[in-house]
Amino acid sequence: MIHTHDSQGISRREALGRGLAGAAGALLAGVPAAGTAAGAPAKGKAKSVIQIWAAGGPPHLDTFDPKPEAGNDYCGPLNKPIPTNVDGIRIGQLLPMMAQQADKYSIIRSMTHGNNGHETASYLTQTGRRPGDRLVYPCAGAVVSLFKGYDAGYKGLLPPYVVLTQTQGRFSEAGFLGPRYQPFATGGDPAQQRFMVEGVSSQGVSEQQQQNRRDLLRQLDTLGATAKGHPALTAFYQSEEQAYDMILGDGAKVFDLSEEQPELRSRYGHPPWSETALLRFGQCCLVARRLVERGVPYITINDGGWDTHTENFRIMQQKLPELDQGFATLLQDLADRGLLDTTAVWWCGEFGRTPKIDWQPPWNGGRNHYGNVFSAVVAGGGFKGGTVVGASDAKGEEVQDRPVYPCDLLGSIYELLGIDPDGPLPNPLGQALTVTPSKADGIPMAGRLKEIM
Repeated sequence: MIHTHDSQGISRREALGRGLAGAAGALLAGVPAAGTAAGAPAKGKAKSVIQIWAAGGPPHLDTFDPKPEAGNDYCGPLNKPIPTNVDGIRIGQLLPMMAQQADKYSIIRSMTHGNNGHETASYLTQTGRRPGDRLVYPCAGAVVSLFKGYDAGYKGLLPPYVVLTQTQGRFSEAGFLGPRYQPFATGGDPAQQRFMVEGVSSQGVSEQQQQNRRDLLRQLDTLGATAKGHPALTAFYQSEEQAYDMILGDGAKVFDLSEEQPELRSRYGHPPWSETALLRFGQCCLVARRLVERGVPYITINDGGWDTHTENFRIMQQKLPELDQGFATLLQDLADRGLLDTTAVWWCGEFGRTPKIDWQPPWNGGRNHYGNVFSAVVAGGGFKGGTVVGASDAKGEEVQDRPVYPCDLLGSIYELLGIDPDGPLPNPLGQALTVTPSKADGIPMAGRLKEIM
């Protein structure tokens, strides 16, 4: 969320959502501030994070941990993994573009937590904490927003934590940090001719009409004359100025993909039957790159559709080419612009899918939830490329080597951002909490990813 005055706690998004005139009343009433200042940011190589969240759980055997030797009951028709541009690393056959980018990323083939529930596994993977504790912890985006956002001197016009395009709805992303650290969810579809960002764009309303409305609002404003100099009102007018910057100024331009070359937009993703239609996932990747260029600390691409209980292989024929084109182009584009070294990218779902395929009706070749072992991909921001961390066993059913728990991965990302994973995590209860769990918390961990940092 955008906050322009710590003592008042009003956000641009709140102002846009309520209407600016109504927000003035809230300011004058004295909305309490939220959160505790996180202090000066530490140094780290990474400046931003792009999280590609494969909601539903992608099948590790069909993506980055192929097991052709396991046989048809495990591989199905996807039994011909392809070599990458790194000797000795093979990935799924429907990821040819990612195969040519393997020198830029590392594959973690030994992610594990053992949880098979969507909500609980999502919470565990994105917070590093065990679900069911009496506290609801913030996810990675909210933690980064706390330590790298407004409390730490972030001056960007755009919110420090942006989700493309919808939040998960699986748990409260901000947890006990509260709404101040919730993500700004754009809504809309960046593959459309105009990306209608919620609170920024309005269907059928032109920029001139928005300007006319603003002029009328100024004419009708009598509060400014009668309460001139009131500190809360001054804060409100600052909020109003920045809100309109989001609607009519530089803030809105980041979402205007017409500024990009058509050839580049096409590279980020178009369906095979059309050179002009665009795919949502790839265009989200392009928006994420533009947000990184504006210095936004944390961007999540919420890429759903991976919950393949039925007809897994039919769905993979669509999902994997989309992932391949958008993800590979994002990595290359970031590298070409000199941004990959300072942008950590991670791809992961809440778990994997069952290695053994359920061929029986009504599943017809489906894969179910599987938290025992799954894969993640990390790149940039200080992560080495061209490496495989850990291994699953011959059928992809258990971790064989170097388990990696969610808190290990999250702690590694925080460390690259200059956030101390073992440092204090401010909280409204004033408890002695740390950014990632300690051994005293009893949560399984195997150590941060020093081998690729």
